[in-house]
Amino acid sequence: MVIIAMVVTNACAPDPRVERAAKWLVEEGHEVIIHAFDRSQSSPKSSEINGFTIIRHHLGDIPYGGMAKTAFGLRKFHKKVISKLITSPPDLIYCHDADTLKVGASLKKRHSVPFVFDMHDLAHTWILMPAPKSIIRKIISRIMLKKMLKRAKLTEQIITSSGADDGHEHPGFKQWLSARRLESTVVENRPDAIIPLPLPEEVEWRVAHIGRLRDLKSIELLIDAILLMPIGERPSISIAGEGTKAHEIELLLQKFQNSGEINAEIKGGFNQSELGEILAEVNVMFAMYNPARGNIKQGALPVKMFDAAVHGIPSIVNSNCLMGDICTKEGLGLAVAWDDAEALKEALISLKQERVKLERTSTNEKDKFVAVFSDLF
Repeated sequence: MVIIAMVVTNACAPDPRVERAAKWLVEEGHEVIIHAFDRSQSSPKSSEINGFTIIRHHLGDIPYGGMAKTAFGLRKFHKKVISKLITSPPDLIYCHDADTLKVGASLKKRHSVPFVFDMHDLAHTWILMPAPKSIIRKIISRIMLKKMLKRAKLTEQIITSSGADDGHEHPGFKQWLSARRLESTVVENRPDAIIPLPLPEEVEWRVAHIGRLRDLKSIELLIDAILLMPIGERPSISIAGEGTKAHEIELLLQKFQNSGEINAEIKGGFNQSELGEILAEVNVMFAMYNPARGNIKQGALPVKMFDAAVHGIPSIVNSNCLMGDICTKEGLGLAVAWDDAEALKEALISLKQERVKLERTSTNEKDKFVAVFSDLF
């Protein structure tokens, strides 16, 4: 049995990718403890799930996407986890995303503890999102990238969440890493297989956007497309999730709700167990993002596209990037050019009575994941 310490800078309440990896490792006979950073201090300090333990560190109310306060909070989290692990070093550190690499690099330097880097995001791009043209943010982003690449070269294995194969036109994170002389294994964030949901029986149809709410422009695009439809034929919008843009999105939708132009339902954070209930009334998943933000052109894959597909629900995603390639190749929905409200309108209408099937689920990904750790151990 190998003792594994996972590190993640969210509350893991839930984080399906992190929890799925922990579950797979437990099933292989290993002990897993997840060290999570509960920035809002709203979740229990510890949880036992599927044979692994989650320890949530409460270090004050720390925002996502900020500058000094976020950086200070992350530094406190790193210091707390490092000090805890140094007293009783695990056999392996599993770092989820670049903002946890400091923990892995520190334990390897001090106690020769090996570590794995699971990159499911480009963390250095998030600092740019609030103000992409900011010189200060660009400098910080370059410093973050330089540190990430330096630390990533120390790891035993790199796992990443996207990569192009022969059937894809656009690159993924695997290709981004390869261009920087870092090899990786792709393990996509696909859900477990379930029985798909039937089409909603209600006369009114519904478009959903769920998950982290970080992109106001995408919701503005969705509204523009819906407003192009006759008022009696427009879908309702269902929003579920939390994030740095949650309040702005809520205010925007309330404006159109109050004017009677669009019906909107806004729900805050939700547990993975509530996902089926949320999607039961949904016709189409909206999973488009402003390509000017980090990760889209580099190969980010929206988890909501896979979560929707496993429930039978089609998605609309960005074209001209890997998510569009996968969506169209696997028949999971339609890919639309960014900022084309007319094309988005037509795509929404064409999908409202469609159902899809996700052929590749987590089972395919588990085999690749287990192989990585079999080689490592």
